[in-house]
Amino acid sequence: MLVLLDSLPIFSAFSVSLAVCILSAFFFLHPRVPLRFIRLHVGIITFPVLISLLALITTDASTIIGPWRLDSLAWLMVLFVLTIGLVVQRYSVRYLLGDRSYRKYFALLTFTSGSASFTWLSNDLRWLVVWWGLTLLGLLLLVSVNREWKVAGIAAIFSGRLFIISWLALLAATLWFWQATGHWQLSLMMAKDSLAQVSSWERTGINLLLVLAVIIPAAQWPFQRWLLESVVAPTPVSAVMHAGLVNAGGIMLTRFAPLFSGDIAQIFLVIISGISILLGTGIILVQVDYKRQLVGSTIAQMGFMLIQCALGAYLAAIIHLVLHGLFKATLFLQAGSAVRRYERTSRPIQLSSFLWMIVGSACGLFVAIYDWLTAPEIGYQVISALILGYALFFAWTQLVAFGAGLIGRIAGLFLLGGAVMVFIMIHAAFYALLHETVDHVVQPPALVVILIMVILLSGSALGIWFTRHRSSASFAILYLWLVRLSEPQSDSVESHPDYLARSLYWGGNRR
Repeated sequence: MLVLLDSLPIFSAFSVSLAVCILSAFFFLHPRVPLRFIRLHVGIITFPVLISLLALITTDASTIIGPWRLDSLAWLMVLFVLTIGLVVQRYSVRYLLGDRSYRKYFALLTFTSGSASFTWLSNDLRWLVVWWGLTLLGLLLLVSVNREWKVAGIAAIFSGRLFIISWLALLAATLWFWQATGHWQLSLMMAKDSLAQVSSWERTGINLLLVLAVIIPAAQWPFQRWLLESVVAPTPVSAVMHAGLVNAGGIMLTRFAPLFSGDIAQIFLVIISGISILLGTGIILVQVDYKRQLVGSTIAQMGFMLIQCALGAYLAAIIHLVLHGLFKATLFLQAGSAVRRYERTSRPIQLSSFLWMIVGSACGLFVAIYDWLTAPEIGYQVISALILGYALFFAWTQLVAFGAGLIGRIAGLFLLGGAVMVFIMIHAAFYALLHETVDHVVQPPALVVILIMVILLSGSALGIWFTRHRSSASFAILYLWLVRLSEPQSDSVESHPDYLARSLYWGGNRR
């Protein structure tokens, strides 16, 4: 049994430790500080990670201290952000050694992860807007950390323009919400008495501003270009973007759930996210650049996360953003070893494989129907059951039906069973941790459910059709359009970066 601890001493210790980390990072900027100091700095930044873990498992469910909201969701996000930041900094000790911006990079990374942490701890919307603006600023400086590289500067300027729009939308929503309720504290704003003071048209207007504020960092259509251009940044920067930055929309909408749920803005979010899912999936299929493939995957995954929010499944959205962030950051950090070995692996589908696919279809259909009939939230469960059944069928096909012989199918069956057990345990752990601080599933509008059903079914149908008609003119047009959409602009490409040439020239003179 866990012993609950007072939140104030833990928060004070956390704030002091994070301040020490930032001071350590800026101390490292001095040129006389030896480079080996960075290993001490990496050791220092483990302290706020450990303190946030202690706070997550030992403090009360929800505590308000001044402008701070110290609940399980806030500490989970802080732990998530700082853990990825710690791993990325440790990875970068040798990865970026020799880079001119080596010292500045660690200072910016510590500053950005610290700002993001305080963003999700904020209960006062004024502080939330300030800390979120600092987080976006830190991300822009990280993208352009190599000032000599013109391409990185162009990508940062393009991203900065969109980030300003996003930040201003959040600021406008905050001011409008304050004017309607008379409160700055988010916990007071979300009370029933405060929400009753907000008229229906004001509610829709505030929610549309919130949607605009979250879809830009999430790289949703038509703002996906900034994330595609950001691949010029060092690979660890792409990894740290998933630490509560591109996936911040799930946290933001979860905090505003009582205001957002049941509003017409959900329909707008579903349309934008549905288009983004299709575009992101198409980018994955046509791109040969590994980092752009990962970016396409992020666009699609963030669209799926925002659809979960539009359905009112905020707990599922939080689980999604945490697991996806950890997974995608890992893929970016191992991008340098992702050279694929292409071999001809296609073989004709045997009768036994076809029979196993029929069994998998039956299992997926059974699980979908069971999941649909055993839950009261019919609107949401239609979508959940459809996705769950399809996911089980797809996993069964890849692991069991196409297994190499009987031994391969048995191994795939055990692997699938283990994955299902891990999924159940993870979901149970998150539910036990967050069920008191995250709003429960609410019945979404019928139009939202219909739109999502149409997007899912039409997307699957189009994918099957284009797969079977690769020689058609329609397939060629779509393929070239997706390639053009995901390729960098002409001013974002340098065949031989000038700053590399200068570095080689100066290095030769020194030798």
